[in-house]
Amino acid sequence: MITEIITFGIPAGMTRDEVVANYRRSAPGWRANPDLIRKNYLYDAESRRAGGVYLWRTLDAARRARDAAWLERVRRTYGSQPVVQYFETPIVADNALGKTIDEGGHDAT
Repeated sequence: MITEIITFGIPAGMTRDEVVANYRRSAPGWRANPDLIRKNYLYDAESRRAGGVYLWRTLDAARRARDAAWLERVRRTYGSQPVVQYFETPIVADNALGKTIDEGGHDAT
C-alpha cells in the first residue's frame, strides 16, 4: 500500500465552507476509483492550506490519478501548486473497520 499526502495553498478570500463544498463535489469521483482504499480531506485555516491523505493499493495507481487534468483543476480551483509526497504503508491500524491491514496478509486483529 502507498500513502500519498498532498497539500496546497488556499487563496485569500476562499472560506472553509467553499473548500468543504469542493471536497463534497469531488468525493464521488474518488469513491469510484477502485485503486483508492481511503481518502481523508485536510483543511488548516491558520496556515491557509488544504489537501488530502490517500491510501492507495499501489504507487502506480497513485501516480495515474495525478494527470495533467488533475493538476490543472487544483491550480484553477485553489491558485496554487500542490506538493505531493509518497510513503510505503506496510501496516494500517484501522479502528473504523476494527482490524489491522497488513501488506503481508497477516491478520493482526
